[in-house]
Amino acid sequence: MDHFMKATATLDEQQQATRQRYYRNYVLFILTLVYAFNFIDRQIIGILSPFIKADLGLDDAQLGWLKGIYFALLYTLVGIPIAWLADRYNRINIIGISLTMWSAFTAASGLAANYLQLALARIGVGIGEAGGSPPAHSIISDLFPKESRAGALAIYSLGIPFGIMLAFFASAFFLKGGAADWRLVMISVGLPGIVLALILKLTVKEPARGKHSRPDTANQPSVWQSVKVLLRIPTWWGMAMGISFGSFGNYAISTWIIDYYVRAFEGLDITQLLIAFGIINGTAYAAGVWLGGVIADKWGAVTRRAYALLPAYALVIGVPAFYFSLQVNDLWLSVGLLTLLLFTSGMYLGPCFAMAQTLAPINVRAMSTALFFFVLNIIALGGGPTITGIISQALIPAHGETEALRLALSYLLVPYIGAILVFFWTSRKINHDWDQAAKREAEA
Repeated sequence: MDHFMKATATLDEQQQATRQRYYRNYVLFILTLVYAFNFIDRQIIGILSPFIKADLGLDDAQLGWLKGIYFALLYTLVGIPIAWLADRYNRINIIGISLTMWSAFTAASGLAANYLQLALARIGVGIGEAGGSPPAHSIISDLFPKESRAGALAIYSLGIPFGIMLAFFASAFFLKGGAADWRLVMISVGLPGIVLALILKLTVKEPARGKHSRPDTANQPSVWQSVKVLLRIPTWWGMAMGISFGSFGNYAISTWIIDYYVRAFEGLDITQLLIAFGIINGTAYAAGVWLGGVIADKWGAVTRRAYALLPAYALVIGVPAFYFSLQVNDLWLSVGLLTLLLFTSGMYLGPCFAMAQTLAPINVRAMSTALFFFVLNIIALGGGPTITGIISQALIPAHGETEALRLALSYLLVPYIGAILVFFWTSRKINHDWDQAAKREAEA
């Protein structure tokens, strides 16, 4: 009888563990889908850029401000107080409200009749999206142990390529070779996010904090105290700067490459190009993001330096391919070379986000992600598209629109090389900082 009861108890525990695993994976799926909507709404203006330019009569500098700093400035600033709230209050509610807000402002962008109205709508999208990733990263870190955290955050990061893919596909579907209004695309990709916010609220519960770590609930630091703790960790800072320099290039490319190809290759089929980029982002870029997390976790079990070395080696391969993609005269050869960059640059997302969580004290994890994104987005999202547009506009009088934009994109070699150097430097610091994080956790 005792044997039967023990066997029954064991079976119940196994079933409960299975249910918990399925639920954990479901939550990860929903959060990844939310992140995909984040990037649909963020990316769409770069895809529609040639049509917006023609309709509203904008120049490259104005487009650069729209694609970059107007979105990024309040996105990064609001992210800090939202993360402070996420470390204390219901994170699911915060994500749901934020998703509703940025989706509504994306739809409102389609109603803009002039540059000022579109700029204000982009600022609204940025404010809403600030409440997405910090609480999501914190939730994932409560659901997954540190040994599999890079893989989980890499899966979450698949929202980036899949979101970009869906943005390209939606644009191709609605534009139909340029015949439809770009405003229809904005409205069509914005409204579904409100439905997803309801699904999130109804099906996902707020998880307990610190399940895989020992939480220090008695000592909740202030925002400034949290910032000081994080900035004293060299690896945290190094990974933040590495991903920022790399993403400076990636954001510039993602928001300007359609403009470049439209200018450089006359008579191209815009619908075909949009579909091709959707496929590339959904396959090559997504594969790079996923593999980055998988390889980092497996290689990281051998040496922790892998979390920084993998991004460095990947960019050493991808950056030269990007440079040559701007030099060739064949459209599809250029797209093929750019695909190699997308594949390799995706590999730094999982390792970088994992370090932002693993090295942070438990009670500042959402703040760690917010500060990480603050550094990342001020430099990358705010700087990449904006500075590229400003440089392109400045070069147009001497070189013409096509060559000016090609040169502006070529200058992205500088931040990419900076990213490689920073990742190599960080690989020398990671062992010490990991040990210190484990020590803090044990003493909590």
